[in-house]
Amino acid sequence: MNNGGAEAAIAPVGGSQPLEWKFSQVFGERTAGEEVQEVDIISAIEFDRSGDHLATGDRGGRVVLFERTDTRDHVGHRRDLERMDYPINRHPEFRYKTEFQSHEPEFDYLKSLEIEEKINKIRWCQSANGALFLLSTNDKTIKFWKVQEKKVKKVCDMNMDSTKAMGNGPIVGSNISTSSKQYIANGGCTSNEFSFPTGGFSSLQLPVVTSHETNLMARCRRIYAHAHDYHINSISNNSDGETFISADDLRINLWNLEISNQSFNIVDVKPANMEDLTEVITSAEFHPTHCNMLAYSSSKGSIRLIDMRQSALCDTHSKLFEEQEAPSSRSFFTEIIASISDIKFAKDGRHILSRDYMTLKLWDINMDSGPVATFQVHEYLRPKLCDLYENDSIFDKFECCLSGDGLRVATGSYSNLFRVFGCSEGSTEATTLEASKNPMRRQSQTSSRPSRSLGSLSGVVRRVKGADNSGVDANGNAFDFTTKLLHLAWHPTENSLACAASNSLYMYYA
Repeated sequence: MNNGGAEAAIAPVGGSQPLEWKFSQVFGERTAGEEVQEVDIISAIEFDRSGDHLATGDRGGRVVLFERTDTRDHVGHRRDLERMDYPINRHPEFRYKTEFQSHEPEFDYLKSLEIEEKINKIRWCQSANGALFLLSTNDKTIKFWKVQEKKVKKVCDMNMDSTKAMGNGPIVGSNISTSSKQYIANGGCTSNEFSFPTGGFSSLQLPVVTSHETNLMARCRRIYAHAHDYHINSISNNSDGETFISADDLRINLWNLEISNQSFNIVDVKPANMEDLTEVITSAEFHPTHCNMLAYSSSKGSIRLIDMRQSALCDTHSKLFEEQEAPSSRSFFTEIIASISDIKFAKDGRHILSRDYMTLKLWDINMDSGPVATFQVHEYLRPKLCDLYENDSIFDKFECCLSGDGLRVATGSYSNLFRVFGCSEGSTEATTLEASKNPMRRQSQTSSRPSRSLGSLSGVVRRVKGADNSGVDANGNAFDFTTKLLHLAWHPTENSLACAASNSLYMYYA
């Protein structure tokens, strides 16, 4: 890489050996020719901090939780085996845990606007007392959920018996019935001819509450609403465990998890005259360890680092990260493909990974002169930018992620492909994988060496007659614009990836 050794601090040399990825499992796999419902398409993926739980959100407003099973309660035993140098199969396995309806479709009558139920982002919060906590958001409303095992309690040993509630025979101790509840609620009379046995009860039994099986219950603890005029694109938890941010196109709000009826606007890029609007906020994230710092990206390809200690309204950034395009290579599409769709802080907080339409870029927050590494993802699509603009594919928002050790980065592409790059010093790892049971089927034969250059745009983009939604990538493989892998997440401590291909969740390990 043409980085002058600047990225050496990312990780020690030796992590550049390319990984061999293997299929782990799939949830919701489509059968051949099966038509996928729009509401079932996955729109968000997130591992929790431990990596033992995984959450997905879909366009139907549902959140589905998965739980890791291969660790079980043998974690200590596994560690003992590691010390004894026994070979251990680190094959991660997850199982379905529960699901709940997080958001419903709404209608804003003031603006005559339909609000989709689609889950835009999910973020895990700190767990406590065996309960799981997470935030989920659609375009307008954020919800705070608590998922916990609850014992189902039942009132037993009542005098009234549901099987004899309507008769005049003797009633013995049994479970309370619906009709008896109704009798009590109506002050002693129901629409049915409910009657006591002749002579009354021989003895009065006190009701007993007994616990039966346990059920997983998801309860919405708080709703954070009416704070965004535009669509929410990001939510991010603070390392203090008490606050989080939510960002839309023009504003970033700071919330306290315990207070749902007020938030503080900390960034506002809305101009006095909307005709002067030149850029919008596309993604925002808190620093993983410094609770006073956050970063947000824009549609102009820049990343701004914010220090909340400087002022209450953080309109002025403490650092700006952007790479200027050479004037000679600019074209109609330059600003569109420069828009950053996602940013992620590395676990160490030293680096930021950003994804624009064509590339992945790794930034060192101590060096704002340019990215320390640039990884070409869609360079082979440059001749087809006109077609991509025609079919709106050029506006697709691909996510990105980093491994927990900071040695690798990953992002999605078309034809349900995703790419993994090594970012340690001297690494040339650039693996193309397919979201299928045979991920290495579409693997690149030659590793493309990452470079800092974006390459030159052709001066004139010619319209291709009869252009369709398919083509051939740099490796000679056919690609399809209608199937795209937008969402993926890297396990926080292991080389394990979760990828969303339409309504299917594929998991891989290396």
